[in-house]
Amino acid sequence: MSEPISRREFAAVVGTVAATGAVVAAEPVKPTEIPKPTEAPFERDYDAPKFNPGWKKPQIHRLLVQDFVIYAHSDLGMVKKLIEKEPALLNAAMDWGAGDWETALGAASHIGKRDIAEFLIEHGARVDLFAATMLGQLEVVKGLLKLQPKLIDAKGPHGFNLHWHAKAGGKLAEPTLEYLQSIKAVEFAAPKKS
Repeated sequence: MSEPISRREFAAVVGTVAATGAVVAAEPVKPTEIPKPTEAPFERDYDAPKFNPGWKKPQIHRLLVQDFVIYAHSDLGMVKKLIEKEPALLNAAMDWGAGDWETALGAASHIGKRDIAEFLIEHGARVDLFAATMLGQLEVVKGLLKLQPKLIDAKGPHGFNLHWHAKAGGKLAEPTLEYLQSIKAVEFAAPKKS
């Protein structure tokens, strides 16, 4: 397995995939140059919960989750292979840093990979507003925006908005994009990289 990639490298690859639809390899980086993920120091300044979880099951390795989410941007074959290897990956989420959480379905959704999204949903992935938007599920989108109108400004993985997801959905999501634009017209640009 490969080492984790940096946020900057990941953002470059995702931006290229989103802009061109082509998957390109990131520039090779020497393993010694790859920063390791860090956990922010944390001390509770509030009472600890009364419930103390018992960690009876092992957690999925972070590198496996990372690889699964990255493959979900473009490679259905690898998504299938990794789901077969570890079915619990289906709803696993990767924190790319600063709370930028992404699941495999989230990855497929902002890239517009309908085949991957449909495979994941067929196997039980938790559908969210962003996936429904990319898939052109207009009635679902309307229902959720009626329930909470402020969701029009919701941001998905990497800061991609609903309009971006609808545009990524192509022809089948055009009515959803038109609906979103009728509520709030936006111009399309990739989110600013942090």
